Amino acid sequence: MMNLIEEVLVSLRRVIRATDLHSKYLIKTTGLTAPQILLLQTIRNQGQVTIGELAKKMSLSQATVTSILDRLEKRKFIYRKRSEQDKRKVHAYLTDDALEMLKNAPIPLQDHFTRQFADLQDWEKTMIISSLQRIAQMMDAQHIDASPVLDVGILDKQNTTIEMPEAYSETKNK
Repeated sequence: MMNLIEEVLVSLRRVIRATDLHSKYLIKTTGLTAPQILLLQTIRNQGQVTIGELAKKMSLSQATVTSILDRLEKRKFIYRKRSEQDKRKVHAYLTDDALEMLKNAPIPLQDHFTRQFADLQDWEKTMIISSLQRIAQMMDAQHIDASPVLDVGILDKQNTTIEMPEAYSETKNK
């Protein structure tokens, strides 16, 4: 039984480590995090897009997307412009620097995963999803808000407030 548990833990550690290494590689080669690159790619692929549409497309909060856009704007990768038709809407646009950077940027880790996952049989996909959901439950992580962005740490690198799940509270069961 212990060998099986160790195999699961080693596999989990490998996933975490692969995510960590790829995140560091992205930062080293582009100076950007995976969420920043994905946000730029989403803007490129969607064309004219509002902040709310970006948040929905990336499964992130609007506040997180705004924070990421703030940093990208400081680095001159995006600019925002109020809609001519509806002054309540603000659209994000890529600069030429962003387009050039995206041409040379490495493929985010989730793109590799997505391609390989798509090639699996439906029963394999269902087994993986079921197993990962069970693992999240076993780690008391099913209530943690997460987006489909493979990156270590928090998406908003400047917001370092972290709330621990109740299961990790020292006062639990006292």
